[in-house]
Amino acid sequence: MTRPAKSVVGAVRQGCPRCGAPVIRELVGDRAGLLVTADDVLFTAAEAASLAGPNRLAWCLRESRWAGLSLRWTSSVDGPGCGWPHVLCHQCPAASAGRQQGGLW
Repeated sequence: MTRPAKSVVGAVRQGCPRCGAPVIRELVGDRAGLLVTADDVLFTAAEAASLAGPNRLAWCLRESRWAGLSLRWTSSVDGPGCGWPHVLCHQCPAASAGRQQGGLW
């Protein structure tokens, strides 16, 4: 028996629609998905953990031959010794500039 194919498989590298910065996007989760947009800048697990905050989460970026890129929630199981690269949620400078000027974005 085979599993049904997903309409979109894995993470996609693209440009941020607002500022044009290179980002990685993926709908993470099987049931209640979270659309994650992360900067396409790679860190070690320890570096990402030190840079992460309450509004900027760190994600483990896995790559396989079959599924391509995949973002995974970082956990205490991974720890700072995780060998996979890590990325941080994107903070769009265009969005924050719009908020400072009173714009919608």
